[in-house]
Amino acid sequence: MKLETFSFDIDADGIAHAVFDVPGRSMNTLTGKAVADIIAFTQEVATNDAIKGLVISSGKASGFCAGADLGEMGDRAGSGGSSEPKSEAEIKKAQFDAGFSLNKTLRQLETCGKPVAVALNGLALGGGLEVALAGHYRVAANDNPKLQFGLPEAKIGLLPGAGGTQRLPRLVGVQTALPLILQGESFNAEKALAMGVVNELAPSSETVAKAKAWVKANPKAKAPWDEKGFKVPGGVPHRSPGAGQVMTMANAMLHAKTYGNYPAQLNILSCVYEGIMVPIDAGLRIETRYFINTQQRPEAKAMIRSLFLSTQALSKGGNRPAGYPKYELKKVAVIGAGLMGAGIAYVQAKAGIQTVLVDVSVENAEKGKDYSRKLVEKDVSRGKLTQEKGDALLALITPTTSYDDVKGADLVVEAVFENEELKAKITKMAEEQLADTAVMGSNTSTLPITGLAKASKRPANFIGIHFFSPVERMGLVEIISGEETSEETLAKTIDYVLAIRKTPIVVNDSRGFYTSRCFGTYTREGMEMLAEGIKPAIIENVGRQCGMPMGALEVTDSVGIDTALKVTRATAEAMGADVQGDERAQFLAWLVEDQGRVGRKAGKGFYDYNEKGKPERLWPDINKMIEVKVDECPPALKTELTHRFLVRQAIEVARCFEEGVITDARDADIGSILAWGFAPYTGGCASYMDLIWGIKPFVEEADRLADKYGERFRPNDLLRDMAAKGEGFYDRFPPGGEKAKAAA
Repeated sequence: MKLETFSFDIDADGIAHAVFDVPGRSMNTLTGKAVADIIAFTQEVATNDAIKGLVISSGKASGFCAGADLGEMGDRAGSGGSSEPKSEAEIKKAQFDAGFSLNKTLRQLETCGKPVAVALNGLALGGGLEVALAGHYRVAANDNPKLQFGLPEAKIGLLPGAGGTQRLPRLVGVQTALPLILQGESFNAEKALAMGVVNELAPSSETVAKAKAWVKANPKAKAPWDEKGFKVPGGVPHRSPGAGQVMTMANAMLHAKTYGNYPAQLNILSCVYEGIMVPIDAGLRIETRYFINTQQRPEAKAMIRSLFLSTQALSKGGNRPAGYPKYELKKVAVIGAGLMGAGIAYVQAKAGIQTVLVDVSVENAEKGKDYSRKLVEKDVSRGKLTQEKGDALLALITPTTSYDDVKGADLVVEAVFENEELKAKITKMAEEQLADTAVMGSNTSTLPITGLAKASKRPANFIGIHFFSPVERMGLVEIISGEETSEETLAKTIDYVLAIRKTPIVVNDSRGFYTSRCFGTYTREGMEMLAEGIKPAIIENVGRQCGMPMGALEVTDSVGIDTALKVTRATAEAMGADVQGDERAQFLAWLVEDQGRVGRKAGKGFYDYNEKGKPERLWPDINKMIEVKVDECPPALKTELTHRFLVRQAIEVARCFEEGVITDARDADIGSILAWGFAPYTGGCASYMDLIWGIKPFVEEADRLADKYGERFRPNDLLRDMAAKGEGFYDRFPPGGEKAKAAA
């Protein structure tokens, strides 16, 4: 028996020991080779009379197994499979056989007639936990604070496909298991023991010995569900009113949270409901069928690609220019101690970077540091941070009014108001203190970087660094290269973003860049619907139900209706349009200037807000200026409005690609999800066009919407060319943007 990812030996007592240790990797994952090895040693254990039992453990200090290898799964996303003609029945059988192979093997291991124990020294997630659940006994380390168990597949559009939806509910009950599977929640060793997911805790160094001792003492072990008279804890839905009520409530809560947008969660419910009512062998076959159905859905392919593969790649600097040494940042200055600057200072200090926080007065600078003090105090009070570490974090922030303190900074982040003259002044003052190798960055959301760089004496070192608020909670940073920004400066800035534990996307210069420009289309489409006489509640409900985190009107409140009015007027002026004749501008002016309803910050806008800033209700008088013509929303209208919201945003993203603002499809997808919350189940705007629609059908739908609602929906030449060539965005704009750069 030749194994590639496991070692295998048999001790003097006849106890086999399979050690999971994938060569060249810091963490074990269930690759195709690993599954083949499990199949091989399962057969050996079952047929070799010299083997009295089996212990499975890990050779990695990091843990047992992180689950399926999503890289392998992602490589298959969107593939058409074999080109050989097969009947539909043959295709389905081949898919089932492939999907069922691990499930079948783990069941064979579970019923081989010999005891199987699993020693868990660290995390066991997804398929890793499923392998462990197929053992008869589990010993977990009690001295590893990073140890986590869970079935997180639902978070990336999948469901557990190696017995997780069947064994966990049989082990802990439907009511306990459902939230863990539906939400992908992880749990520690103590909770695992309390629930019965593991049977014993021991120091890491003793887990294997404890597992072997149990195997030796229990030669006739069986899984609980293979014992005569087994009953599922808490009962099963068709026999127990309580369990039935759990499933009914779970179904209602699921639809309330997901609006039916996430096929994985619906299929998980079906797996558990159908599988728990039949013997486990039938339940495992049910699970495999739902797993294959889920895996083949475009949502799963999109979510795996974006939420796992692309996010992981960008979080490791996948969009960083090659050939430059890592930039070590010891000191960074933040100029402007307002809400944004204060948040930037905090995340820098939290990453261990010496931070200078500059403002026009000591009072303002100290107020900026107070933002960090409050966050530290909150974490200390909740036990997330020791007082000593909190004090050390705060000691790294130096509030000041003197630009002399900027001297020696490796990078500067200017975070003052969106005013070109002020930013130019700050740039000149800061650069007087900087070495020629230092980076000068501007935290701006709309002002073109090339224009701001004119104030710099070193435009090659000038770059845009766009943070999102609140900085400590938002995981994305949009980096903007100006016309003269060097590749080295870009590399240094990506190193900075990675150092403060954020995910960078890289875009080229343009007014509004990528995120602000595209995000604005969502709120503007909401205003278009309002102007058409669609009831505000319909607009808001459909906005949330299509996958956006807020309704379009609530988002406008959060940004500020006064800001929307300024942008509308500025855009009209730039285009030479008559702002006085624009009904939408007049409506916004009525809200802001006549009614004083500027948004969330004033406690009143499209919504009325409570003292905590939470929306209580839509303002009843919104429609005093606009007649409500549509006050019901049948399914066809919901679909139409959903398409308007999502297609409009995606069209703007396509225009950013055509104009060279975006050159890497990963940046487009991750930016759209993390920056403005574009429906995560789609995988982001590019994947929405690529996978959820397909480029050709998307172009056809966009043309239909353009004919009906206006040219803002009209597909550009890029989309038409991609449709004609059968290309997707990941074909045309692959990782690193190589093709896009070559074409330019």
